Amino acid sequence: MKRLLFALLLLATVVRADTAGSIYQVAAALADQSGVLRRMDVYQGHPVLVTMFYGSCPMACPLLIDTLRATERAAPASERSQLRLLLISIDPERDTVANLKALGESRKLDPTRWTLARTDAASVRKIAAVLGIQYRKLPDGGYNHSSIVTLLDANGEIQYQSSVLGKADPELLTALDRITQPARAQRQVAEPSVR
Repeated sequence: MKRLLFALLLLATVVRADTAGSIYQVAAALADQSGVLRRMDVYQGHPVLVTMFYGSCPMACPLLIDTLRATERAAPASERSQLRLLLISIDPERDTVANLKALGESRKLDPTRWTLARTDAASVRKIAAVLGIQYRKLPDGGYNHSSIVTLLDANGEIQYQSSVLGKADPELLTALDRITQPARAQRQVAEPSVR
């Protein structure tokens, strides 16, 4: 019986290691800045820049938003129109829907493409683990956390991670271009040119 159990455990580990790693496999309900409940795959079919933050952060998180904005501006228009941005709070206690909405409005983030989201503490841990983001709560209620911007492809698979802050990372833009090229080629074939 122990051998059978060990074999099944080994098989499950092997199968899991060979499975494509989409962040969309994480079971988490996200409440966005409008209070709408969404799944992790809210932007499936689009390239996505995702990071984790907390709304009352005085330094790194505003810089993360500025970095995402700089990356969005630096992308060619054809890529920018497809790009979506997802910021998930590590502070579900204080980042209420109302606080996320106020932050999005004060930073003038387009809610059709930018999602500020909250989830429960257990899901925060799962998402952070998948994204390789470390965080810990401080006695004053703030957080120490890594500042990583992750590029997901249309299927939610991690294509690139950047810790460059304050400006667009040229390597991240190259990765974005690489994953959007097939989609652009398909649109060009589908849309015959007028002569």
